[in-house]
Amino acid sequence: MAKTDRMVSQGLAEAARQRSRMRREFGRILVVEDDALLAMAIEQTLLDAGAADVTICSSSEQVLVALREKRPHAVVLDIHLADRDDGWAIAELLSDIGPKPPRIVFSTGTPQDIPPAIAQLGTILEKPYDPSDLVTLLLGSDRRGLFSRLLKPAG
Repeated sequence: MAKTDRMVSQGLAEAARQRSRMRREFGRILVVEDDALLAMAIEQTLLDAGAADVTICSSSEQVLVALREKRPHAVVLDIHLADRDDGWAIAELLSDIGPKPPRIVFSTGTPQDIPPAIAQLGTILEKPYDPSDLVTLLLGSDRRGLFSRLLKPAG
């Protein structure tokens, strides 16, 4: 019985280490989405995957407040919000935040509406998509944008 207890204990310890690693990798995530059901599905998926903190914003005004208060590590950005049809402009703002801007994932049904220069600031997920694809993207190391282009070896 002691061997079984030890295995269970080791399994729980490994699960705790993995949750801790996921929280470090995800950090704080801002979900900018005006579709409440989609926003909640994304939030739950990210929390289940180990995100430390997920904040949902449904308007540009809420985004500006959350950016000051939360300082997110990543932003999932719907480009067509109820109060603005140019949600991609938020990505421009994010790119000017400082030396380490949040990672951007554009969430849209119309990727062609994102100006090409802005699209290079993040990764695009075309709606509808499986929220688990977002988790894979956020955990991956394939970052786009100016800094990642500078860090890539010439080839």
